Amino acid sequence: MRPQRIEPGPGQESVWDYPRPPRIDPSSERIVVRLADRVIADSTASLRVLETSQPPAYYIPAADIDLDLLVPATGRSFCEWKGEASYHDVVVGPNRVDQGAWTYADPTPGFVLLQDHYAFYAQRLECSVDGENVAANEGTFYGGWITSKVVGPFKGGVGSTWW
Repeated sequence: MRPQRIEPGPGQESVWDYPRPPRIDPSSERIVVRLADRVIADSTASLRVLETSQPPAYYIPAADIDLDLLVPATGRSFCEWKGEASYHDVVVGPNRVDQGAWTYADPTPGFVLLQDHYAFYAQRLECSVDGENVAANEGTFYGGWITSKVVGPFKGGVGSTWW
């Protein structure tokens, strides 16, 4: 059963107003990703992917990421909209986050802007948007970032597969 949409307050967005298929929204918000107090990524030129019922996923340009800290990982997944994703472990000294990041090396034509961009799991890393620490959506598959600017309910938890 589809949950009841939460009405957004001033300055907020409801994920239930996001489109399907998803849309890419350029963002100038400051996005920072850290592991063990080391900055992995720092950008004001990210792309938000907005999809119905999911918190935004932020894709950061490779130029704003310390790529030396990303190690190709096994595993792939497929998105009906974006294509095939590949994963990377994030490694800072002895700290390793398996499949902490993903990218679309050859995205579908409608999502070609995501090429040379990486997204990171807030479930596994310390992520912030304009200085606000991000909460991760429930579950382990979706990589959306929840801030005070978005309201749900959010897809990802138990029982939300078919929302």
